[in-house]
Amino acid sequence: MDFILKLLAKNELIVAFLVVGLIMFVSVLVSKHLLRNKIPGAAVAITLGLILAYFGGKKGIADIPLFAGMAFLGGSMMRDFSIVSTAMGASLSEIKKTGWVGIISLFIGIAVAFFVGGSIGYFMGYKDIKSVATIGAGACTFIVGPVTGAALGASSDIIAISIAIGVIKTVVVTILTPLIAKRIGLDNPQTAMIYGGLIGTTSGVAAGLAATDPKLVPYGALTATFYTGLACMLCPSVCYFILSIFI
Repeated sequence: MDFILKLLAKNELIVAFLVVGLIMFVSVLVSKHLLRNKIPGAAVAITLGLILAYFGGKKGIADIPLFAGMAFLGGSMMRDFSIVSTAMGASLSEIKKTGWVGIISLFIGIAVAFFVGGSIGYFMGYKDIKSVATIGAGACTFIVGPVTGAALGASSDIIAISIAIGVIKTVVVTILTPLIAKRIGLDNPQTAMIYGGLIGTTSGVAAGLAATDPKLVPYGALTATFYTGLACMLCPSVCYFILSIFI
């Protein structure tokens, strides 16, 4: 047994892939036999992953030596690589069909998230404009929050709050997307692109669409990625200037 444990510990990344594969296998079985496919297997797997992360340490189950490879597999590099690679499956003809609606959805999504998030932060007691703007940016994504906070000179506590808000948004989008997809007509490339533009959190949109229909992932992830880049430019500049008029 000691030999096996040492062998697994030396092959951290392989163990990480094995664990993820087992989680996916069990999740598909649960979805098929217990939930009658009403909740996709990917959504079940994401929920199980969050539960495992909760019972882990600061780095989730990666704090356990046997599962140390999860830190790399779930790290920012692998995440960003996965997100960028999804664009390879997008069809240019389908992207063109979205037209100006897709572009408008980006600006609407950023504006709504920023000002709603900032308003909530304001009414919770954060009155200075730098804090409000940073919290609002965090409501866009957990990447835009710290970028905006650093640009405006917000305190580390506020930046941490913005990251937490973005993470919560990602989790909520991941879980709710497959549950509401049919009700909002999220079943084709055009609506997937608009959805990605409105919601913006690339990780959440990609995971949610993967649980809904893997073919839609490239389209939703494409506009969600643009959302992040555009928000990083607008939140500490244009949005901050508009916010200064009211605060």
